[in-house]
Amino acid sequence: LFKSAARLHQIATRKQSHVTKRAKPRRVEEEPVRRRSMRLLRVEPVGTPEPEPEPPAEEQDPQVPAGPLPMVSEDEMGSSESTEDLLATWMRISEVKAEDTERRTCDMERYQDSLKSMVLSEENIRKVVKYRVCSMAIHPSESIILVAAGDKTGQVGLWNVDCQSEAGSHVFTPHSRLVSCMHFSPCNPAHLVSLSEESLRCGDVTRAVFDEICRSEENFSSFDFLGEEGSVAVVGCWGGPVALVDRRSPGASPELQADIGFRKTRTVHVHPLHRQYFIAAGLTDVCIYDIRCLKPSGNKAVSSLKGHTKSVASAYFSPGSGHRVVTVCADDTLRVYDTSSLSLTATLLSKVRHNNNTGRWLTRFRAVWDPKREDCFVVGSMAQPRQIELFQDTGRLLHAFCSPPCLASVCSINVLHPSRNVLVGGNSSGRLHVF
Repeated sequence: LFKSAARLHQIATRKQSHVTKRAKPRRVEEEPVRRRSMRLLRVEPVGTPEPEPEPPAEEQDPQVPAGPLPMVSEDEMGSSESTEDLLATWMRISEVKAEDTERRTCDMERYQDSLKSMVLSEENIRKVVKYRVCSMAIHPSESIILVAAGDKTGQVGLWNVDCQSEAGSHVFTPHSRLVSCMHFSPCNPAHLVSLSEESLRCGDVTRAVFDEICRSEENFSSFDFLGEEGSVAVVGCWGGPVALVDRRSPGASPELQADIGFRKTRTVHVHPLHRQYFIAAGLTDVCIYDIRCLKPSGNKAVSSLKGHTKSVASAYFSPGSGHRVVTVCADDTLRVYDTSSLSLTATLLSKVRHNNNTGRWLTRFRAVWDPKREDCFVVGSMAQPRQIELFQDTGRLLHAFCSPPCLASVCSINVLHPSRNVLVGGNSSGRLHVF
């Protein structure tokens, strides 16, 4: 005990040295390599798409006025001659009525051979709109390939693929915001109907005007025609409800707005044969409704397509019979359902693991059927090398459209020609690729 007390006293009274030792400097090669954040350096990781440039504030909301708008090209340089040539081509090919031939259903081997014959070349790549492609439509003409594309700022671009000069494409601005859906009218392809969040418009090339069919504050998301005459459409809204729009009615308001119980409606699609039915896809909800029973509230689904665990980007009936529905879900799955009989719960036929994580810079994938067949659909892909994939309804990958020298980006939006072996893919920089 006395020894311990003496030791503590010795430590407490010890004089502190006034000489401080300098720390020995580390050798340069001993310094650890400091990790630097790629996010802070604003460097994109290898293998991910380049972000698209954000449009200036004045281009994000150009405030397109309500009412009809003239078909005046945004890229005219003092002369409208080339635009008039493009519109004249659109009018001429719309006057030739497509023959009512039966759907060609060649055997699978011949079909795959036709897919392999479809190639992409440099002259069939064109920047048609300024920003990210959000929707596309292809004219049914069998003589000339005419493609329309809508982008995130309200632009609609038209491209005559058979015209190799720069005069073959022109861009118009009939909308203020993202153009999410467009179709050539099924009875008159001289009409191009396009939908943005604020309005539904019909581009009538015979009068060179974009008529306004409907305007709403509900933020439209998609539409489809209820009849072959193209006069009435069912329109989905981002807020969840659906609306019925009749372009023959005066005014620019919907005929009916119906709450179907969705918190969000991304796509709507009408049954190709029984046109009283339509399918709506929202968050995890995919349901079929009877248009004849729609009312402002309390609507019940005719059939439900179960199994989606995250948000659904699209749901479309197969083109001839409507006996199949393909969906794209954020849970990285493509699903095909049997809708040949509209039971309360549709039967799941097949599902495919598929990377649908497009992120913020790419338009979400939508799987669309080949209009020439009942059993095949195309969808964008995140795979390397860049490609567009075509699946059978069994989940089997039939073909991957790729061309490493030419196709170096993700084509989120794709469309197939109704009678020719033509595929068009649109990417996040406004470019179209034609196989």
